[in-house]
Amino acid sequence: MVSVAPGTPCWADLATPGLDAARRFYPELFGWTGRVDPEPEAGGYTVFLLDGRAVAGAGPPAVPDQVPIWSTYVATDDADLVAGRVERAGGQVVVPPFEVFDRGRMAVFTDPAGAAFSVWQPITFAGAEVFDVPGAMSWTELVTPDPDGARVFYELVFGWQPEEEPMGQFAYTGWRLGDRLVAGMMPPLSDEFPADSPAYWTLYFSVADADATAARAAELGGTILVPPRDIPAGRLTALRDPHGALFSLIALTP
Repeated sequence: MVSVAPGTPCWADLATPGLDAARRFYPELFGWTGRVDPEPEAGGYTVFLLDGRAVAGAGPPAVPDQVPIWSTYVATDDADLVAGRVERAGGQVVVPPFEVFDRGRMAVFTDPAGAAFSVWQPITFAGAEVFDVPGAMSWTELVTPDPDGARVFYELVFGWQPEEEPMGQFAYTGWRLGDRLVAGMMPPLSDEFPADSPAYWTLYFSVADADATAARAAELGGTILVPPRDIPAGRLTALRDPHGALFSLIALTP
C-alpha cells in the first residue's frame, strides 16, 4: 500500500449529482478508467485509475442541495486527534470521524474562514498511488481572504510552516512539512470577491499541455474560468466541469 506522510494531501474526490456525467467527462479528459465500489452503501462511489493506479474518486453528494465540489484529503494517523485540534484552533467539525467500510476513517472540517477540507486515516486504502504526472494530482491550494488566520490555523492543526514567496502583486505562501512543500495559499485575485464569501481549497491536476487540455475540457462541456497563463511553476488554467465543480490544471515546468 502506497502511503504519504501524515499532514500531506493524499487523496481528492468529487461530490456531484452528475456522477454518471463525471464518469464520462474525467476519463475523456485525463485518460482515467473508473472502478465502481460494489458496496450498495457506497452509492456508486468510483475510484479513478491512471494506468491501473488510483488517482482520485467521485461519488454522490452527501446532501441533496450540495454544490458539486472537489475535496482535498490530508493524511493523518489519528482523525479524532485532528478533530480536536480543529475545534481548539477555531475551525468546525462538519462531519465527525467515521469509518469508511474497511478502507479507513475520514472526517470533514472547515477552517475559520469557511474553507472545507477532509482528513483520511488509512486502513486498507492509502489514497492516491501516483502524483505529479499527467492525469494525477499535483498541488492543492487554499484561496482565502484571511491568510494571516490561515497561517495560524493550519500550523496548529497539521504543523505546517508557512513560507512567503513574492509573486507579482501579492505574496504567495507555501506550506512546508519537514523537508517538502505540501500545499500553498494565496489571497483571492479578484476585487469582486465578496468580503463575506468563504475561503476554498482548489485542486490542481498535472497535464502535459494546459492549453490543449483546457480546450478539450471545453469541447466536453466544461468551462474555462481562467485561460492558460504562465507562472514560475509552469502553465496553469482553472476550469469548471459540466456540472460546475471547480478544478485547475498545471503543466509543470521541467
